[in-house]
Amino acid sequence: MDVTVAIDCMGGDFGTSVTLPAARTVLQQDPRLKLILVGLPGEVEAFVGSEQARYGSRLRFQPASEVVSMDDPLATALRIKKNSSMRVSVDLVKEGEAQAAVSAGNTGALMAISRFVLKTLPGIDRPAIASILPTIKGYTYVLDLGANVDCEPQHLLQFGIMADLLVSAVEHKERPTVGLLNIGAEDIKGNEVVKRASELLKESGLNFHGNVEGDDIYEGTTDIVVCDGFVGNVLLKTSEGLARMVATFLREEFSRNPFRRIAALFAWPALMGFKKRVDPRRYNGASLLGLRGIVVKSHGSADQLAFAMAIERAAEAARNRLVERISERMARSLPLAVQ
Repeated sequence: MDVTVAIDCMGGDFGTSVTLPAARTVLQQDPRLKLILVGLPGEVEAFVGSEQARYGSRLRFQPASEVVSMDDPLATALRIKKNSSMRVSVDLVKEGEAQAAVSAGNTGALMAISRFVLKTLPGIDRPAIASILPTIKGYTYVLDLGANVDCEPQHLLQFGIMADLLVSAVEHKERPTVGLLNIGAEDIKGNEVVKRASELLKESGLNFHGNVEGDDIYEGTTDIVVCDGFVGNVLLKTSEGLARMVATFLREEFSRNPFRRIAALFAWPALMGFKKRVDPRRYNGASLLGLRGIVVKSHGSADQLAFAMAIERAAEAARNRLVERISERMARSLPLAVQ
């Protein structure tokens, strides 16, 4: 199935130095993919022109006159910079010219613009940010990762339903297991919001495992972990910090003296295998679930490999009709979701 993805080429810490090479990479790897590169006239337009002979109609340029910076207030991104590369990318999804949009820009701005332009699906009160974390068994999907700091029980239920459909669509895994992040596995643990959410999830028809604790995430106990955005964002940032600390410790220990440097040479294959398994670039691309269109947020500091992964995730979600699946499921679950 051919899919068109709109790319905000100006967003992120590195802008076109990352987004343009990543676009070339995914076009080479996926012959069914079409890209609309959105950005300021100049470098982006020139890149499209230089690649046009090779990719033809699979690649085109869409001009934008503004860029949303990483520190722009939401009001500026939403109300003033109406022709930003971020806004134009999302507009292309609304207009049906693209089936998904990808940006590495300001997360708050992307969520605000996407919600304003695309609106939420019926039965969805709040969109959620979902991404994956590596585990002993592979990886698990976690949401919400920061879009909703304060949640009610029905919001956590909606997150679970959306994540269930995301994993089913993208991973082709029927009835993935869903866990609710809590301070204990017992039903009596947690605050009132989590307790009520647990009851709703049990009644939802999802493959609900029950409460899971923090260590269950990396054990791979469930395919999906549901939590509010405050907890999820702390979890994500803590995980990123821990990964950096472990990598730093390994470098320090193996470079401490000549003997350990020699040992590092023998351990090199194992170290490279470890690095690949925990490499955050391989897990880049957070889906903004619950919108009337597919939007994927790349990490702002993503390199070429990481940004290419985000594009691929967006294309896979579009090919598997993620929005339609969520809409259909929420229509069946609407009475329960609004209790």
